[in-house]
Amino acid sequence: MKILEWLVGPLNDFIWTYILIGLLIAIGLYFTFRTKFVQIRLFREMFRLIVEKKEGGDGVSAFQAFTISAASRVGTGNVTGVALAIGVGGPGAVFWMWVIAVVGMATAFVESTLAQVYKVRDGDTFRGGPAYYMEKALGTRKLGIVFAILLTLCFGFIFNAVQSNTISQSFHDVFHLPFWVVGLLLVVLTAFIIFGGVKRIVKVTQAIVPIMAVFYLLIAAFVVIVNIKEIPGMIALIFEHAFGIKEMVGGGIGAAIMQGVRRGLFSNEAGMGSVPNAAATANVTHPAKQGLVQSLGVFFDTIVICSATAFIIILAGLYDTGESSGILLTQASMAVHVGSWAPYFVAVAITFFGFSSIVGNYYYGETNIEFIKAHKSWMTIYRVLVLVMVMFGAMAKVDIVWNMADLFMGMMAVLNLIVIVLLGKVAFKVLDDFTLQRKQGKNPVFKASAMPNLKGAECWEEEKD
Repeated sequence: MKILEWLVGPLNDFIWTYILIGLLIAIGLYFTFRTKFVQIRLFREMFRLIVEKKEGGDGVSAFQAFTISAASRVGTGNVTGVALAIGVGGPGAVFWMWVIAVVGMATAFVESTLAQVYKVRDGDTFRGGPAYYMEKALGTRKLGIVFAILLTLCFGFIFNAVQSNTISQSFHDVFHLPFWVVGLLLVVLTAFIIFGGVKRIVKVTQAIVPIMAVFYLLIAAFVVIVNIKEIPGMIALIFEHAFGIKEMVGGGIGAAIMQGVRRGLFSNEAGMGSVPNAAATANVTHPAKQGLVQSLGVFFDTIVICSATAFIIILAGLYDTGESSGILLTQASMAVHVGSWAPYFVAVAITFFGFSSIVGNYYYGETNIEFIKAHKSWMTIYRVLVLVMVMFGAMAKVDIVWNMADLFMGMMAVLNLIVIVLLGKVAFKVLDDFTLQRKQGKNPVFKASAMPNLKGAECWEEEKD
């Protein structure tokens, strides 16, 4: 374990400090300008599209694809990740989480639109994602396999260990259950869902995600209302520390930026290449529709839910005491606002958040395993290994789990960001086609023939006639 920590730490620092932070912001800004601020210009359109009914019986609806991605996005990163960011980088980290979310909405649009353009049929459903557009658009299946392996390791194994780790920590602290007991319960529940296929995953995520989000936001709204007079001061504090105006526990502006971007990406996944796997499952009439829906997902995850956690923590004023961190900081902060029952509520909330993420993360791995080799025995092995990692995470040391998550997330993001920059022109043209049809008062319908040089868009070629 010590050797692993020795290897992971320096690699993390190199990727995040010298490559990824600048890349995320630069590419997000590039996509923002090239799409003419799509995240602002078509913000209202996103809400209309999220409830649009699917065309025909194949695939899943736009909302169902949104809940699969939200199940992965809305997880322990929203509760534990935000607490870690504030604990190390101070309140200023929240500002940089907002920045990465706003520019990330454009990045999310591009990658999810590409996933729709290059998706493939899988029986009565669809599948796709970065591995698929690497093969179909760039003609490099080997690169697609490299990405598929990284994503499977990252989401199917490492991220799921992070989720179970947070759940077990929370339950152990509040209910005093042994870590192995919590791990075993999670394994049983996860096995029931993942062996039921994508349809069962959809049913679970579309039930859990809205309920858990509403309850959590209601508590956050209560905290904000009770502390309404403190809100202006809190916002000022966030901006002051974001630019290093005051010294912070953990190192001022550098720590604020680093933690804000890291935890922002871990939470909303914009540009990482994970959400496109969910976006590809939707049965929509135009690829840009799912691009817009998944762009809204970034806003919902970070600007809404992560901000809710941040406000709870900052208003409690415990983040710079050094007495607790991660999920324990969130629980302690909640207790300041609502009383002694808060840790129990957070433990239950984190269970819903974390478990839904385990299910969503599993699906991302599944679709990439199918890309590498569609065989039942491979899928069975993958499912068993997922359950092993859920158990491992429940009993592992928290630091190494989060550091490994950062490392694999970073490698995935770098590879995907480079590819979507190369393929960005396809997404821009698809967006132009969408906006033109909307201006004409039509319900946009995409045809591959609208882009003569487009190759590999097999699901849209059927619409030519």
